[in-house]
Amino acid sequence: MIISETLPDDLDVEVYGQGISIVRNLQAEVDYLLTKDHDIWLTEAGEARLEAMSAEFGGVWKSALWRKELAQKALSAQYTFHRDQHYIVADNKVQIVDEFTGRVMPDRTWERGLHQMIEAKEECEITGQRKTLQQITYQRFFGRYLLLAGMTGTAKEVEPEIKRVYDLSAVRIPTHKPSKRKRLLDRVFRTSDERWQAVAKRAAEVAAAGRSVLVGTRSVEASEILGRLLAQQGIAHTVLNARQDKEEAEAVERAGEPGRITVATNMAGRGTDIKLSPEVEANGGLHVILTEFHESARVDRQLFGRAARQGDPGTTEAIVCLLDELFVRYVPYLTATLAPWCLGSARWQALLFKRLVTHAQSKAERQNRNVRLDTIKRDRKWQQALGFVGSAKK
Repeated sequence: MIISETLPDDLDVEVYGQGISIVRNLQAEVDYLLTKDHDIWLTEAGEARLEAMSAEFGGVWKSALWRKELAQKALSAQYTFHRDQHYIVADNKVQIVDEFTGRVMPDRTWERGLHQMIEAKEECEITGQRKTLQQITYQRFFGRYLLLAGMTGTAKEVEPEIKRVYDLSAVRIPTHKPSKRKRLLDRVFRTSDERWQAVAKRAAEVAAAGRSVLVGTRSVEASEILGRLLAQQGIAHTVLNARQDKEEAEAVERAGEPGRITVATNMAGRGTDIKLSPEVEANGGLHVILTEFHESARVDRQLFGRAARQGDPGTTEAIVCLLDELFVRYVPYLTATLAPWCLGSARWQALLFKRLVTHAQSKAERQNRNVRLDTIKRDRKWQQALGFVGSAKK
């Protein structure tokens, strides 16, 4: 959690445009390396080319340290942060999109020149840099409360971490009414285009049966790709993402109507019951389609939880692609090995793919958990250091 202020930028705004123009002429695997964890590094050859190409600019580009720093930021802006996934451009401004909710965070910016590099990349007005005034980890912030509790539908999966960080246990509370939710077998395709064609076909089939359909996507770009495909096929639908967040309440309110197809990012219906019409309830309820697995299985369950609320009927299924980030980033070799065995429609193939998903998500969650725990360790060491010099406050 950060409190910051905007300050006039010490650098000339032209520096950011110069940085973007330079890195667009660098060659991958020769001048820079992009790791599977989205880290990006200049090679020795890249540093030499960078020096040669920036010679005409002068100023801060004459400094080897500044030159490398600016190039790293420009490379990250160009190749690891993607429009309509990590951010959108609205009103000629770069606005960050929360990966887990799909909502825009208009008051948030990336620091140390990265945000300005992305603005230069998108040819937006360059804003001032943000200076951090105060910061505190979420874990230490919540730990200051004398009484601490919470409620979520997906706490049981992270109970060990909750116990370790907050010394709190998770208690499972039975549902008010028995759940009628049915999870159908996952379907996996080799290419992204095959996946979107299958999703469009499946959504149209279910909607034609008098039910309502909610299709969840991981990014704004994905929701709009599917939206265009449905439009080309003449299939009526509603797209709900960070661009239409003002219409969210109305879209969710109508999402339970017969024949209604709603394509949405993760924000769809969070904290809101999708009310089913009598016709939809009689025909089987809301059908939820997940189009890409997330790093955390909890996020997938939150999407599936839109269906069959409060004892209503409903079904869920996943229609995904082997080229999705979860597989490419965390289990690329295992995915390539098992791909031929997962692409069929037999039940054993679906179960094999489910094991692959579980393994990939477990690996991703383990890495993310280690990052969080490392943050806590560094925060505690920092507190101890302040306490040693007499500056710590409780």
